[in-house]
Order: sequence, then structure tokens, then C-alpha cells
Amino acid sequence: MKVILINPPITTNLETASILGLKAPPLGLAYIGAVLEKEGYNVKIIDAAALDISNKKLGEILKKESPNVIGVTSTTPTVYDAMKAIITAKENVPDAITIMGGYHITFLPEETMMECPALDIGVIGEGEVTIIDLLKSLEGKKPISEVDGIVYRKEGKIIRNKPRKLIENLDEIPFPARHLLPLDKYTVLGESKRLGNIMTSRGCPFNCIFCSSSKFYGRKFRARSPKNVVDEIEELFYKYKIKSIEIVDDVFTINKNRALEIAKEIIKRGLDIWWACGARVDLVTKELLSIFKRAGCEVIYYGIESGSERILKILKKGITLEQAKKAVKWAKEVGIEVVGSFIIGTPGETKEDVMKTIKFAKDCDIDFAQFTAMTPYPGTEIYEIAEREGLLLTRDWSKYTTIVPVMRTKELSAKDICSLIEKAYRMFYLRPAFFLKQLIKGRFKWIIPILRNYLASYF
Repeated sequence: MKVILINPPITTNLETASILGLKAPPLGLAYIGAVLEKEGYNVKIIDAAALDISNKKLGEILKKESPNVIGVTSTTPTVYDAMKAIITAKENVPDAITIMGGYHITFLPEETMMECPALDIGVIGEGEVTIIDLLKSLEGKKPISEVDGIVYRKEGKIIRNKPRKLIENLDEIPFPARHLLPLDKYTVLGESKRLGNIMTSRGCPFNCIFCSSSKFYGRKFRARSPKNVVDEIEELFYKYKIKSIEIVDDVFTINKNRALEIAKEIIKRGLDIWWACGARVDLVTKELLSIFKRAGCEVIYYGIESGSERILKILKKGITLEQAKKAVKWAKEVGIEVVGSFIIGTPGETKEDVMKTIKFAKDCDIDFAQFTAMTPYPGTEIYEIAEREGLLLTRDWSKYTTIVPVMRTKELSAKDICSLIEKAYRMFYLRPAFFLKQLIKGRFKWIIPILRNYLASYF
């Protein structure tokens, strides 16, 4: 059985692409490709977004390849692009089985199937075990009704099977099949850059109202062993010649001892890499960050979200501003740069609260700030709140990019939120102190385009 996996042509104005000029490897597809290869299937990945392939060209490739199964990945803002790719697939290979996976169909499976009649099957949640089970069913080895974690069509009806259990031992999953990806086509700031994104754990036990990842991967923290993680980093370094790595876990430091062992193992093996990770401000210590720095960690991403303690409680963030200050201070003391993320437009938030957030971002000594509009992704608590209270402004999923508001609040209109985000970026970045810091570090070449893109997006 021949399988082609597709990252679809992207038309949505995604923040990472429009502002950072970032095209990153589709890690999920690389994982699916790896398990398919392990089971002996003939598999290819077409990263149309990285290759700048149009749907017309995609159709020509699919017609020539004539696969039995075509799988397409999507997020909420890219789901329409995924649907177009599914339609293109059916038009050019009408006998192929079309499958969609990813966050959006996981949380709105029946609705997505109804919106896209060309879609045969949807995978709900983690796909590595499900895809093998599903292909065995398509080969006639088991009834499709016994394949957990899918939604499909039968006799004009949409059927949803029981949920798939989470994968317990993540070490059993083979490393992503990066050899199936166009590694030289990925970019940072629009320039070609070999990137290595790696997921060392899945699941998050915290309750932030805006996070869909914890619903997708579950609230139970599941982690790969330090040896398994560093084996993959070593593969990136030696086999793929990748020295810039991003750890894409929701929270890398949930188990601080494990994170410490990973950093020590990187040092022990003498891997000269640059890496970044994300952490909660209440789950780091200065000692841990010091070891991270020795192991090559140069940037850490903190989800601070607000400069108002009251709004942090509404967000169910479970942190304090004092913890945020300490976490930033420790990172700076050991030489790690800090990116802080902040959300504007939380229900209950006032203009005064937003000004507190802007002031906190300026005063806490972070290097870079990301200000985004509260975006109620399906599957999140904030989505349920927005629906229940009539706060959603649109269900056009292509607009769910965090760049512009798709919901209002009782305190702030969409126009207010836009204006406050613009003000936040101006007040944080258009400061002499910021420009001086970047000038000293010799970064004007890439700071200027980022600022231009940020300001252009919001203006």
C-alpha cells in the first residue's frame, strides 16, 4: 500500500510565517512517516508549504504517484487549506482514501467531515498507533468499526469510534523520518536554515483556559527517557547536520530532574548545539538554567500571559508575577535570553489591566515580547466561554491566527484589542533601550525586518 502524507499549501496569514519568516518541519507528519516505514509501508511526504507547491501542482504530483492513501495534516487556521488539498487529492486520485489529522479535526470531527465531503476518514488525537491500525483495516485485516480514535463515513452517516488510549511509552515511537522532508527548504527570517524541532514529552497537567495542546495530548505528563531524547539530538547533529534545535514540548521542565539529565547528557556527549525551549516560570531554578546554558540553551520561552494578578487567575495560569520576575532574572544571570508571551483580550480584562501587562513586559527585563489576541481554539475552555457568552465574532477558522481578534469581551471590543496590541508592540520595541541592546549584539540585520513585519501585521 502506497501512502503520501501532505503538509498543504498555506494561504492563511500565519504569524510565524508573516512576521518571523519561519517555515518549520512538520514534526507530526515525520512521526507518522516513521511508523509507516517501520511497518514496511511505501511512504512519501510532500511539504507543499515549504516547497511553495500550489494545489494545481500538488494534484499533478498525486496523479503521477497514484497513492492508495493520502493523509493531510492541519491546525485550526490551516484547516481550509487542508480541505482544499483533500479536494485536490480526490479530483486527481478518486480511488484513494483521504485522511485528515491534527488539532482541528480532533476537536470538531463531525463538523469537519460535514464541511469536507471529499474527506473519507479523520484521525482524532495522537496518530502513530491509529494510522497503522487504520491501514490494516483498509487492507481488510480488521473491521473499521474496531479502529479506535477515528471518524469516518458509512452509508451516508458519519460514525465516530471510541477514543484511542494515549501512547504510554514514548520511547517506543521511532524518531521522526526527517529524510522524507526537504530539510534545505525550511527558513528563519525568510533565509534557508536547517532546523531541528524535537518533542521530548507529551501532555500537560495544568489548566490554562486557552490551551488546546493539553486536550490533544492529555493532561497526563508522558516523557521520553533522557537517553532516548539525546540519541535523537545526536542523530540531528551527525546525520542531518542540524545544530539549531527547538524543543517544542508544552513545558520542557515539568520534571526538572529529567530536564537536568537531558542537559547533562548533551554536555557529556560533547554536542555543540544551539537550542531553545519553553518552560513555566514556576518550574525553573537558577541552577537548572545554568546547566541548560552549559548544554547550549540560548533562548527560553516563558508564557507569562499578563501583568495583572487578577487576569492570571482568570486564565487559570497558576503563576504569580513575582515568580515570573525571578525566572527572568535567573535566565538573564546565566546568559539565556528570554522571550515572554502575553495575551490581550481575556474576558474580564480592562484597558488598565493591559497597560499593566505592557509595563510588566518592559520592566521585567525580557529580551523579546510576543503580544497576541486571545484566540478561542476549539477544544479549549475559552472557546466554550466565548460560545456560551456570545463573544465569538467569526467561525472563519482561517482568521484564528492570533494576529487579529476573533472574539470580543464585555470590556473590550475587537477594535480595542487591536489598538492595545499595536500599542503594546510600539511601547515595547520602539524604545531606545531595546535598539541599543540589539545594536550592541549586532542584530540589526534581522531585528529590523521582524519589527517591520510585526508592526505591518497589526497596523
